[in-house]
Amino acid sequence: MALFNVRVYGILIDDQQRLLVSDEFIRGSYITKLPGGGLEIGEGTRDGLAREFMEEANLQVTVGEHFYTTDFFQISAFNNKDQIISIYYRVFTDNTKNVIAKTKAFDFLPEEVADNNGTAEHLRWIPLNELKEGHMTLPIDKVAVKMLLNEHKF
Repeated sequence: MALFNVRVYGILIDDQQRLLVSDEFIRGSYITKLPGGGLEIGEGTRDGLAREFMEEANLQVTVGEHFYTTDFFQISAFNNKDQIISIYYRVFTDNTKNVIAKTKAFDFLPEEVADNNGTAEHLRWIPLNELKEGHMTLPIDKVAVKMLLNEHKF
């Protein structure tokens, strides 16, 4: 049975004009995406996004204005029966200096990626003046980053 899979993602830009991204190893694939994830039953989109930032970055965020919601058909990259609906918000925090982030993409230890069925993730900052759509792996994230770049005119 086909389902809708609702995802929530945050656009967090620090005071150095860098965007926070998540480099992940999921079921044998390496992806770079915006921080966030699946909405759980019983939670609103803003609460779900705040939970995801706490889980992924140990970071309490304020969820700000809506940025973008998927406006085209997108099948899941991991399940060819689910349609993905992604909702993006701007997020803010005073604690960006506390974010534990890597400096290069996919900087995983061998044991973190040894199990092809496993998962691993690290956060990383990308300066806005270096950011490109191609940094993102997932199609909807590419749209959101393109919108962000158009807004900042890099």
